[in-house]
Amino acid sequence: MKETPKLNITKSLELFKEASTLIPGGVLGARKPGDFIAGEYPIFLESGKGAHLIDVDGNEFIDFLCGYGPIILGYREEEVDEAVYKQIKEKGFCFTLTQKYQNKLAKKLSQIIPSSEMSIFLKTGSDATTASIRIARAHTNKLKVMRCGYHGWHDWCIEMKGGIPKKFFEDVFEFQYNRLDQLEELMKTHGSDTAAIIMTPFGHPNHQEMQTPAPGFLEGARDLADKYGAVLIYDEIRTCFRLRMGGAQELYNVTPDLTALGKAMANGYPISVVTGKKDVMMAAESKLFISSTFFPNSEAFIAALKTIEILERDNVLAKIWEMGERFMGKIQTLIDKHDVGAELTGVAPMFYITFKKEETGSYKAKRKDFYTQLIRKGFFLTPFHHAYICYRHTEEDLEKTLNAIDESLSFIRDKY
Repeated sequence: MKETPKLNITKSLELFKEASTLIPGGVLGARKPGDFIAGEYPIFLESGKGAHLIDVDGNEFIDFLCGYGPIILGYREEEVDEAVYKQIKEKGFCFTLTQKYQNKLAKKLSQIIPSSEMSIFLKTGSDATTASIRIARAHTNKLKVMRCGYHGWHDWCIEMKGGIPKKFFEDVFEFQYNRLDQLEELMKTHGSDTAAIIMTPFGHPNHQEMQTPAPGFLEGARDLADKYGAVLIYDEIRTCFRLRMGGAQELYNVTPDLTALGKAMANGYPISVVTGKKDVMMAAESKLFISSTFFPNSEAFIAALKTIEILERDNVLAKIWEMGERFMGKIQTLIDKHDVGAELTGVAPMFYITFKKEETGSYKAKRKDFYTQLIRKGFFLTPFHHAYICYRHTEEDLEKTLNAIDESLSFIRDKY
């Protein structure tokens, strides 16, 4: 049993100590050391290129977090960045009024996304999911919301309730992915006053195994929305432009009324979208108010248009699926070889290695040791979030990662 030497993360720790006097918690939200393995992972990064990262201490990693999802092509993708630089230098991007690129991107989305007839552009995924709920409530004149999945940090949906009055979330009810029976029961009770059913069409719950839809699950949710006159919303922040260009709704052939988009659409530039059926979207024309100084900024429109152009032109998603399926198959072979309780879930563009829960709780120690070995070897995955494949991952990157997984699982087998 050979343990990989610990990384030198001295500068990261120094910066975090300083940050803790300047920013509550030192760094924001899911980037805190406790969301990785404290003392093992870097806290501050210096640069990234392609599928590789370098931290402030000079450690280099093959990255599978992809910025928590928005990097579908690769870091510092030159063609996208050059298009943005050109826009900034020659046209500008933040004005009192809107530039024409809004229309061009909305037209493009209507060609790609099955549910898209009209669009509203925002900045973050939380903006998009929250706007979709406001639109659904205005359209239906109803109040209650049924939800499944993580939908951001705003008052109506965040799990940590500190600072949020109960009245802001008391009309929101949760059901679990692939549990149509739970949704049916909720709708029997609240259906007549339900404005929206919002869900991730592919199951990627935080800290848990990933799930594909059981037969009839998505169709059943669609039928329940229709039966009770609720708006069906897909949160495709992570899945659109990754599972398919048109998202999980294209892959699984069930179309919602509204869709929240973001993440990979602009390869890291800040943009999100609520897009959907015209009759529902038109509630935003006169029944509610959505606005921000930065929502119409064109640099992210340009980045999105260029990213979508590259995704289509270079057949990027087909290549990611091919690469990812081969990679996942080899991971599964390693898991079978070592038999230490590891489990692989997900689909080719998004995967997750977890450990089977058992009464002794040793799965937590195995998980910690496994991911500690990987980060020390220079492979950036995390025990508490699924991983992504991006276009700039090379076969060499993936083979090196497989070797590291093999060695790390061997370490777990010998230790336990």
